[in-house]
Amino acid sequence: MGFDIETARITALPDEAFYISDFINEGEESRLLQKVKSAPLPRWTQLSRRRLQTWPSALTESNALLASPLPDWLRDPIIEPRFNELGLFNDAPHQAPNHVLVNEYCPGQGIMPHEDGAAYFPLVATVSLGAPIVLDMYDKHAQNDTAAKAGDARPIENGPRYRILQERRSLLVTRGKMYTDLLHGIAETRRDEKLGPESICNWELLRDKEAYQQGWFERETRTSLTYRDVLHVAKIGNTMKFLR
Repeated sequence: MGFDIETARITALPDEAFYISDFINEGEESRLLQKVKSAPLPRWTQLSRRRLQTWPSALTESNALLASPLPDWLRDPIIEPRFNELGLFNDAPHQAPNHVLVNEYCPGQGIMPHEDGAAYFPLVATVSLGAPIVLDMYDKHAQNDTAAKAGDARPIENGPRYRILQERRSLLVTRGKMYTDLLHGIAETRRDEKLGPESICNWELLRDKEAYQQGWFERETRTSLTYRDVLHVAKIGNTMKFLR
């Protein structure tokens, strides 16, 4: 790959976030989408606003992951060799992601502003497939008087503080305070609007700016692969012994 992660830094954001527009090629995207679509129906969890797959399994009630490898199609070529070449998870406890959420967003679907929580190492790497989408970032902490006077904080009801456009085949990485201090969400809309260099933090890193010059695009079905490292991993044998 030969890519320096520092050249992908989103400099308009206050802490560490990186965007690579051409992380995978069209053939790899097609194969990944086919694997997602061919997964057995029980693999899907239907939620009110989207459906998802959880690999290798959902977390336990104590936010632990039962030890099990990710399937090969989620490892090659994303983790091996590309994440490894970029050194993304070098500082994580397991030095590699061990958990993947596959989210499918149809037009009009989204997810409310939320945080991923303490079960994970504070790093998220998301590969987008099928279509672009805008990720909204919100201040997590309540607005205080000092911040309000300085114009340095915005409550959720006033809209997102930052917006990131994720193109198909791209990689978005957030870590550190971008993970711990901000909420993230996707608007429930059929059209992402008000797009431009003033509103989109990663505008200069986009692969195809001309596609968004009109300031909007109609949503299509977008699939995301979200890679994280679960901090606590339990061996299945020990877990079964405990349950007995």
